Amino acid sequence: MCQLLGLNSSVPAGLGSFFDVFAERGGRTDEHKDGWGIAFHSGKRCRLYTDHRAAIDSPLAARIRHRPLRARNILAHIRKATQGRIALENSHPFARRLWGLTWCFAHNGDLKGFAPAAGRFAPRGDTDSEAAFCHLLSRLAERFPAGAPDTAVLRAALADVAAEIATHGTFNFILSNGDTLFAHCSTHLHYRIDAGRAMIATQPVDTRQGWVAFAPGELKAFGSGTLYP
Repeated sequence: MCQLLGLNSSVPAGLGSFFDVFAERGGRTDEHKDGWGIAFHSGKRCRLYTDHRAAIDSPLAARIRHRPLRARNILAHIRKATQGRIALENSHPFARRLWGLTWCFAHNGDLKGFAPAAGRFAPRGDTDSEAAFCHLLSRLAERFPAGAPDTAVLRAALADVAAEIATHGTFNFILSNGDTLFAHCSTHLHYRIDAGRAMIATQPVDTRQGWVAFAPGELKAFGSGTLYP
């Protein structure tokens, strides 16, 4: 399956050498060679870059490694396809607009028999991941038609919908609205908080101590580089 890497920071920051380690897993040190992508997300501004090629073979990945960008939230993904073609439209992260905000999403897992009813948001590709993202946002739009609720209420609603989707299989994901980064674990997800930065990864991207494993079924929210209580 795919791998995830996320950053939530109190100030704009970059992934630095963490991105190098992560990108190497995209076809050289691991098997995730079916596309990759990264989103740099601060407030209403979101810069999204995706490629259907393996990260180790991608000129775009090479440019980002040599000229890193900074943001308060970063979501990166390397893909090992389980559902959907190897194509640009199936490369994560995906992005949509809701409540005047851009939402970015990346998924690791495999959802079997997941065929939600049509909602406000529709997939452009043919992955279970994008279908889950669109269903997640559609359910939020239905539940909160007047606009975005506060973070605690939103986190509870996301946990409800994530639990529903996870009945179809593995549903590890990271999701950003430009301020808060939400992370949900079905099987494998870790986080570390250090000096105003929260890192989230499928598997730790360095050997330093401090990485904490999520419990299966857990959804956490990170803001300004800290963990919401």
